[in-house]
Amino acid sequence: MSQTAYKTRGIAIAEAYAHCEALTRAHYENFPVGSVLIPKRVRPHVYSIYAFARTADDFADEPGLTMQERLDHLADWEARLDACLSDPTGPIFTALAETIRVHDLPVQLLRDLLTAFRMDVTTNRHQTYEDLLTYCTFSANPVGRLILHLFGYRGERYARHSDAICSALQLANFWQDIAIDFSRDRMYLPQADLKRFGVGISDLRDQRVTPEFCELLDHLINRTQALFAEGYPLLDMVKGRLRFELRLTCLGGMHILKKIRDNDCDVFNRRPTVTKRDLPALLFKTLFFRGSGA
Repeated sequence: MSQTAYKTRGIAIAEAYAHCEALTRAHYENFPVGSVLIPKRVRPHVYSIYAFARTADDFADEPGLTMQERLDHLADWEARLDACLSDPTGPIFTALAETIRVHDLPVQLLRDLLTAFRMDVTTNRHQTYEDLLTYCTFSANPVGRLILHLFGYRGERYARHSDAICSALQLANFWQDIAIDFSRDRMYLPQADLKRFGVGISDLRDQRVTPEFCELLDHLINRTQALFAEGYPLLDMVKGRLRFELRLTCLGGMHILKKIRDNDCDVFNRRPTVTKRDLPALLFKTLFFRGSGA
């Protein structure tokens, strides 16, 4: 490659990453990619992955489109993903192709994310807790594995613990957003568990915090906490800034679960969140948090 061609390509890639960063920061409140704990050399690659996933997520949720139109958009996005290493189209795939090359990312993990978005289009109820975990396999777990690859961590031991943490974070988000999701005709509370604990659709529609609803959430929170614990060894397996980023992320997820209980399971009137007031305590705990869960 000539020096002129290299410079032209470099400028194009720099502009592509800048586009991904701008898109990411526009939705930054739901994605901790702006953390100072993520090294500057890694951030552009995180931005490119996020931009790819965020745009696909928008296709899945875009109002005014039929189910088939949304699926067609996702099919086109996957075709562009498959072609990006040889013929990238647009800034997102220009940046993503470079990220894939630099870090030798498994493209299948990106395809898995698209599978989750297709599930969002076609499935608004999950029958069992196991079905929900299957969804997490595609929606959450690939993100953790991709981040590990960006930091140079590979292998099944890393992936297994990462999957547990990512699934737990996804579940915590589901329990946090029960009211919001229900208003959009989506429900992540397993149908079998609703029946088991005697919680009816009318209870959710009328936002009734019944004893049965609290028992259901307590059961699901316990299972989510067990998943976090299953993933904790990863926090001692990685080093440097990633270790502190993962500690803080896990503590944030666990804090959401604690707030649900502290609010007597009223997720309808008091959405549990991590606030700025919570951050000093969480940051302090991050310094001493260990993979043992202590």
